Amino acid sequence: EVQVVESGGGLVQPGGSLRLSCEASGFTIDDYAVGWFRQAPGKEREGVSCVNLKDGNTVYAEAAKGRFTISNDKALSMVYLQMNGLKPEDSATYYCAAVGWGNYCSERYYQSTSLWDYWGQGTQVSVSS
Repeated sequence: EVQVVESGGGLVQPGGSLRLSCEASGFTIDDYAVGWFRQAPGKEREGVSCVNLKDGNTVYAEAAKGRFTISNDKALSMVYLQMNGLKPEDSATYYCAAVGWGNYCSERYYQSTSLWDYWGQGTQVSVSS
């Protein structure tokens, strides 16, 4: 069974850090794109960051630049999102997604949620004092 599973969410104070993990199973991620998305109540799901696991290219949303870092460990089929300097507006459910064409991780495509084939159930991130 092909699936991606997120973990690592939680409650953190403003300025704090969290590391989200995405574990892929049932497929080999080497040529895939893996992305992180988030959705706050009443808002549309938005792309945060993605990585093209074929060539290592990464993309970040403006809100994530300079604070979030996407990384991966292909041997473990894991993709991580390190989030530093968290703000209350970062509070949302964070989702991991994967698609079997690495080039979908690009400024042109990655925000189109319909292009991503596999989605996790999400992990909640709450930033509050």
